[in-house]
Amino acid sequence: MLLGRVAGTLVASRKDPGLSGQKMLVVRELDVDGRETGGHVVAVDSVGAGVGEVVLWASGSSARQTELTKDRPCDAVVMAIVDTWEVAGEEIYRKTPAGAEWSS
Repeated sequence: MLLGRVAGTLVASRKDPGLSGQKMLVVRELDVDGRETGGHVVAVDSVGAGVGEVVLWASGSSARQTELTKDRPCDAVVMAIVDTWEVAGEEIYRKTPAGAEWSS
């Protein structure tokens, strides 16, 4: 599992039928300290994440293990929305009701 922040959505009007009806998100990768690494991925959204939210995502065969993506042609999936994370006892991130804000 990897950390990322949803940067946007992706719409593809022509795609494999196995992806029909699937919401796709553009996710920017984050390091353990919450900084963007420069990498990004397009992932199927299995949890209803929105732009700006911090998420957990997986790739490869793990991406096809959620109920929504089982046996579908996808290589990345968002499978959790992060509420908070800590590293070495220090809170790095906490989601607020108004959206995502960094605590450091």
